[in-house]
Amino acid sequence: MAPSIIESPAGEITVPIKTDPRIADSNPKARVRRVIDEEGGNTTASYPAYLPTWDYGEKYPPLEPFTHVDHGKDADTSLKDLLSEGSKIQKITPTIGSEVTGIQLSKLTSAGKDQLALLVAQRKVVAFRDQDLASLPIEEALEFGGYFGRHHIHPTSGSPEGYPEIHLVHRHNNDWGLDQFLAGKNSSVSWHSDVTYEQQPPGTTFLYILDGPEVGGDTVFVDQVEAYNRLSPALKERLHGLKAVHSGVEQAEFSLSRGGVVRREPVKNEHPLVRTHPATGEKALFVNAGFTRSIVGLKKEESDALLGFLLAHIGRGIDYQARIRWAPKTVVVWDNRITAHSAVVDWVTGERRHLARITPQAERPYETPYIAEAEQAKV
Repeated sequence: MAPSIIESPAGEITVPIKTDPRIADSNPKARVRRVIDEEGGNTTASYPAYLPTWDYGEKYPPLEPFTHVDHGKDADTSLKDLLSEGSKIQKITPTIGSEVTGIQLSKLTSAGKDQLALLVAQRKVVAFRDQDLASLPIEEALEFGGYFGRHHIHPTSGSPEGYPEIHLVHRHNNDWGLDQFLAGKNSSVSWHSDVTYEQQPPGTTFLYILDGPEVGGDTVFVDQVEAYNRLSPALKERLHGLKAVHSGVEQAEFSLSRGGVVRREPVKNEHPLVRTHPATGEKALFVNAGFTRSIVGLKKEESDALLGFLLAHIGRGIDYQARIRWAPKTVVVWDNRITAHSAVVDWVTGERRHLARITPQAERPYETPYIAEAEQAKV
């Protein structure tokens, strides 16, 4: 019988890990869990080197602050080094999402990478088709992603052996238990922004497909800038100056409860409810159901009510959301500072869904003062 699918506090869909960490600690041979071993040493995965491993002996110290350089801030707005001759860009919706063909991300110059950061900040999420990132040596893929910030090492997820900087999303036919997963909820929707509990959460983020179902398994993104813009001036003004607690504790506890790993002690950080993007100057809501726990200075009932409204507002905003359909050789790039996203668990055929994420960290979230709309019109 296949293990049932479970939703973690981060909104990530996973399955119970069979290995007991106490056994792993007492048995050196069990200190590394490898999916390829669980598949009998043979696999149908297109990229076996990317199959997840969990090293129970791998521990990391707390993250230290660093100075982040946002490459989109001074990029050439013509995007001439990114959108070269023969390329094509098409909007998916008016405010969020574009699809690009005719360029190769791995061949971009530094100027092209700067313009990529700017385009992604402007369009929030961009799908690039016919890319070679998955076929490159993993070291080269990481070198490319490292241009955009310090690599984040996820505290609990599986990674390719020897490359903890890669976060893997992996489900295959032996993990399938959609009926059990949906027994306690009506849909798979779980809006979240990645690891916002860190002091310096991710910015320009890359996810590339290795294997996927023929139909299904899409990812939906929501534009947190437009979500902020839709609020009344009075509420916008009230949100400024407020901070929320983002917590990684629940994610760590969830991993341990399933026999998983925790590579780094979990942290909590306070971030503004409204943050400003350094390249565009746009303001965005910075709350998500995966990690935002409470609003600082408010009583619990007040905090729950305001957070509940904001999260519902984000989740139901179908007019500022974009759905990305995965296809072979697709790389999706989004700005984690100004979006939230949710996987769509809707395929029942049991096909493998296997993706790799490169997650460069960015600046510590900050806000700029609220300016009334009447004053903005004078500028």
